Amino acid sequence: MKLELTVNDTPHVAEIEPRTLLVHYLRDVLGLTGTKIGCDTSSCGTCTVLVDGESVKSCTVFAAQVNGAALTTIEGLAGDDGLNRVQQAFHDNHALQCGYCTAGMVMAAVSLLEEQPDPTEADVRGGLEGNLCRCTGYHNIVKAVLSCGRAAER
Repeated sequence: MKLELTVNDTPHVAEIEPRTLLVHYLRDVLGLTGTKIGCDTSSCGTCTVLVDGESVKSCTVFAAQVNGAALTTIEGLAGDDGLNRVQQAFHDNHALQCGYCTAGMVMAAVSLLEEQPDPTEADVRGGLEGNLCRCTGYHNIVKAVLSCGRAAER
């Protein structure tokens, strides 16, 4: 089938098998390996990307299901002026260790902050509960996301 979508502001057209998972299209066809494959069951969140601004676990979505959509991966967050504010907050707050979950965690946090610009700690923990980190214990991840909220700007 023909797939047409925009990934990180770049239009893409490809012929794919209808059963191609979005995570495999991103990694294998486009070479965007920041989106990780962790569990293939949507439990870990390492494959989280934004589809039309909403966080989606790309290991459980067929690429055909997002035909015509605009996607953002971790590679598309940083701009010419540097890291996205969430990426910078993760760096500043030491919110990563091995880094395997980081891309998915950042993408989920970006989506959460779009929906809740001034989250509480409980909001952040609830919003990221579908993303697992086996290294950090979440404290610095929560701290990083909270530092991006409106309350932190005051």
